[in-house]
Order: sequence, then C-alpha cells, then structure tokens
Amino acid sequence: MKKVNALMQESSPYLLQHADNPVDWVAWSEAAFERAKQENKLVLVSIGYSSCHWCHVMEHECFEDEEVAKIMNEYFINIKVDREERPDVDQVYMTAVQLMTQSGGWPLNCFTLPDGRPIYGGTYFPKEQWINVLKSLHHTFTNEKERTEEYAKLLHEGIVSSELIATPNNHPAFDNEKLHELVMRWKRQFDTSEGGDARAPKFPMPNNYQFLLQYGMQFSDERVLKHVELTLDKMAMGGIYDHVGGGFTRYSTDLLWKVPHFEKMLYDNAQLISLYSQAYKVFKKPLYERVVHQTIEWLQREMQDFDGVYHAGIDADSQGVEGLYYCWTLEEYKDALHEEYDFAADLYSFNARGHWEDGKYIPLRTSTDSELQNKYQLSAEELATKIAKVNEALLQTRKRRVRPSIDDKCLTSWNALLLSGLSDAYAAFHIEEYKYLALKIARWLLKYQVKEDHSLWRTRKYDKSTVDGFLEDYATVIQAFIKFYEVTGLEEYAIKAAKLTDYAREHFQNKESKMFYFTPDSTQLIARKMEISDNVIPASNSIMANNLHQLGFLFERSEWIQDARQQLANIYDNMDQYGSMYSNWGILLLNTCNPFFEVVLTGNTEKNAANWHKGYHPNTLIAYQSDEIPLGKGKAGKEDLFFICNEQSGCFAPISELDEALKLIKL
Repeated sequence: MKKVNALMQESSPYLLQHADNPVDWVAWSEAAFERAKQENKLVLVSIGYSSCHWCHVMEHECFEDEEVAKIMNEYFINIKVDREERPDVDQVYMTAVQLMTQSGGWPLNCFTLPDGRPIYGGTYFPKEQWINVLKSLHHTFTNEKERTEEYAKLLHEGIVSSELIATPNNHPAFDNEKLHELVMRWKRQFDTSEGGDARAPKFPMPNNYQFLLQYGMQFSDERVLKHVELTLDKMAMGGIYDHVGGGFTRYSTDLLWKVPHFEKMLYDNAQLISLYSQAYKVFKKPLYERVVHQTIEWLQREMQDFDGVYHAGIDADSQGVEGLYYCWTLEEYKDALHEEYDFAADLYSFNARGHWEDGKYIPLRTSTDSELQNKYQLSAEELATKIAKVNEALLQTRKRRVRPSIDDKCLTSWNALLLSGLSDAYAAFHIEEYKYLALKIARWLLKYQVKEDHSLWRTRKYDKSTVDGFLEDYATVIQAFIKFYEVTGLEEYAIKAAKLTDYAREHFQNKESKMFYFTPDSTQLIARKMEISDNVIPASNSIMANNLHQLGFLFERSEWIQDARQQLANIYDNMDQYGSMYSNWGILLLNTCNPFFEVVLTGNTEKNAANWHKGYHPNTLIAYQSDEIPLGKGKAGKEDLFFICNEQSGCFAPISELDEALKLIKL
C-alpha cells in the first residue's frame, strides 16, 4: 500500500493527485512557513492545476521518484498549490519567476526563503536537472546566506512594484481617437486567412472579440466585423471545437485552429457562450446558434454538479495519452457511422486536413453549411438533422472509452462567468431552459458563496465552501448579477450586486488610484498585486470598472461612475500599445466616449425585455419599473413604455413603440 502525505486531507483534485507521492507535500498555510523558519529550510512552492499536461509529466518524472523525493524531503518544506483555488499565490510567484526568467507557465516551481520571499524558480524541469537545482539551492542557502538574502530583497521589491498604478495628475480627455489607434495597430496582427492573431498557439480570447464586435458596429468598420466573423467561423469549424460532444478546448497549437490542447475549461466555454450568443444577434448564423446549444448541452451532460453549478475543467489526457478520448482512426469512424460514413467524411474531414498523427484524425470542418446543403441537396433543417445523427452515433461510441478526469471543484468566479453566458444565451434565443439554468447558478451563489457580511467564498466541494474570495470572484459575480437582472428583471440580484460592490470598495480598493488589489486588506502574502491586463479572462480591475460604470447609473451613485473613469484614466495612455491586453477597458472607453443609454421598461416588461434583447445593444443598460432601484423609480405603469436617457442628452419623452425606441439608441 502506498504511503500518503498531508494532501490526502484536501478537497482539490490537483492536490489529491499528489497525495500518494513520496514527497512530503503540504498545502499552502502559514504553518508551513513557520515550520520552515523553525527548521531553517528553503520552501518549494509548486503550483499547477488538475488538467495541466506538463504538470502530470513532471509529477511522473520527479515527484513520484523516490530518489528525488528523498532530497526534497530532507532539504525543503514542499508546498503544493492549486492555482485555480489560490490565484493570489500564483500571481505573486508567477511574477517572481517572470522577473527571473522572462517567461512563465505551469507547472510553476518557485523556491523561497522561510519567510516566503522567492530566490529561484522556473516551470517544467526533467529529473536530472531538477536534482541539480535542488542540491545547488540547498548548498547556496547553507553556505551563502547573505547572498540569498540580498537577492530575495531585490526580487521582493520588484514584485511589490510591478503593476503598481500611478494616478495621473491631469485627467485625460477620453476620445475615440485612442480607440481608433488601438484598433489600427491591432489590425496589423490579424490573420486574414484563418482568423485570430497571426501567431501560434491560438487562444480564443472571447473578450477581444466582444470588444471588436462592438467597435466594428459602433464605427461601421467592415474589416473589423469581417475579422470577427472569420475568427468565430474558423474556431467553430476547427479542431479546437469538440464537434461530437460540444465545447471548446483551451487553445490550438497551430495557426489553423486544428490541433487543440485537449483540456476543456469552464471559464473558456462560459465566455464563448456569451460571445457566440452576442455575435448571433449581429450575423444571424445557424452555426453560432448550434455552437451555443451544443456547448450548453455538453456542460449539462458532463460538467454539471448536483447543485446545478459546474465543475472547473476536464483533463486533456486519458489513459496517460493526450487527446486519446477525442480522436479517431478511420476504422473507428467506420464502425461507429455505418451508412453515414461518406457524409461524415465530408463533414468532419476524414482526409489529410483532419489527420493529426499516428493514424488519428481530429474531427474538424472545412465545408460550410451551405456547401454541404448544395452537395447533398439538403434543406437547412435536413442538414441539421443529419449532423445531429452523425454526432449522436460518434458520441455513443465515445462514451464507451475511458473518460479524462474531471476537476470537480466548483469555483465562484467561473460559475459567475457561466451565469453571464447563460443570460446572454437566454437573451439571444429566449429559450426558457437557459433562464432556468442561469437561475440555479444565481441561487447557488447566494445560498453558498455569499456570506452574511457580503464577502465571498472562492470554491466549494464536498458540501463545504472554502478559501476567501479574490477580486476576480467579486468582479465576475457582480457582473453576472447585473446581466441576470437585465434579462430577467429580478431585482434582488441587482441589489446584491450593489452590496457586493460596497464590500469590494471597502476591502480591496486603493483609495487614491481607485484601482482594486486582487487580494483583500486581510491578505498575508508578501505582496498585494493588481490585475490590470485583460487576458483569457478579462482583468478583474477592468471588470470592476465596467461594473461601477453600470451600477453607478442603475443606483444613481455618481461616485461609482467617477471611480470607473478614474480607473480608466490610470491605464488610458498605454491602451493603444497592445489592444488585446486592454479589450475590456476598450469596452468601457466605447461606452464613455459615445452615448451610453439607460433604458427603463414598464408595462408588460417580460414581453418588452424579450423583444429588446433580440437585438444587439451593447451601449445600453436595461432596468425595470421599481420601488427599490433608483433608475426604475417613478416609472411604474401598466402601459408598455421605454424610458430612455443618456448622460449627454438627458431624458427623452417615453416611447411606446420598440422600433422608435431602437432608433434612439442605435450604435
């Protein structure tokens, strides 16, 4: 029987994966560092996540090896961290490794002094190199204490100063020229053949295309709109999308969106549901609708927890082989498809384009719906039926394979992103089930993750919520509650969003710059970081700035609007240098430089909201007649009316016809 270590007491699937390692791993805690001080040992902070392929490789090569474990246990206190549970720890030590090596990634291995200040780090190490690192660091720490102390001091100063935001002396005059410059530079990176940026690997980056979609519509920029459409088409048809079961993998390793890194993450798919739902309103493509429906079906089938919320991710590997679950040989295709084989061969590219390696094929599309309809003389409905039949045959065969493991913790922020995604899907397609699925997440958040003082928990598993929330959790929950209120009119969620905002401003905000730290004022880490740059998930600061902008109008809190504008002013000068890092800030700038409309619905609000949300109106905030929410007060009545205001023009006379209302808020 294998010996187990202290991680056996944890709930994180990633930590549990290492519970039977011969390394004496412990979870992150103050006690671990106290022990390091008492025993005068260096600390290894090793960070990863359960679906990380190279984390598995290093575990097998190093952490399961008795020779390696003996050295680690003798000379170090060894801490394992799940970056999805503790993104605060990951931020600090990722910054350290990036300062030391100019690169980063996972697994992230950072060595620190007993007080937590880093002195050395890197990502993946093969066994022999790892042993050399361990012995060299122990020797240096034992024999050159002053050198390690001096280096730790300098590195700590670099960590503290990185990403600190200065408040400009003069508030910049926001204008659209900044947006035009940002997009002009970004266009140089467009891949005009395959969509996305002209480099590999290719990540979906949903918020990038939400910004570009709004910009393209706002300024009638056909090149930008064509790029958004091309990118969404290519992603939806490429190997990065699971055509058989639904859902997107994390990224493609090539320029063609062909070969994915096969792990599927909740945060990607939640945001892509939003993106494709919003894009459907503009482009009206059945492909986008199919992607949304199929992805939601996959989430329900494979990712849903019994509470109606969703697990964090699915591994890339099964039976120790990356992508084994998702790929096919031609013989496997034939055995599964029978008389549908020839059609499926055209549909999913059983040819050189679809071939990956070792006789394995990745399902992907090169023919559009219209091309298939013409070739097989099918109507749109008949084609959809035929595609569904192929998918069902392949799915039933795939279910008999050994499935990749699931990271079954439920994260507050990622479920909040999905609440936003389902709200967008409900708005676009008005399918009641999507509203119901969204409501289950919203109720779960209120019941389990929001505490009485309006602070948040980060994660939940085994009927227990743990880890105090970070700014990402507050920002995404507030954003989701605003969006859910906009599409349903359920006031309690808008009111709760305002209370969570009050808490975040008190415990996370820098009172001078109005920016927010990622960790609360009670943090015990060696540094408090600010997340500024938008990435696969937008920066928590940019989400909060957009939240403050919307809630400021909704609750008539002018100081919140001013906070949002101060945040935007802080990063304004750098925005046009690298557009994709500022796309969510770009959305705020679009809604600041151009008319942003507050729209209050009265009368039969359910019908009016459904009709309103069918259109693409990113420059509006929707509210409802109300006794509780300031924007909706004094506007009650049985008559169907649209009350429309904006900061520049004031309020218009109430309008009874939707078409007339839409003319006022047209992008």
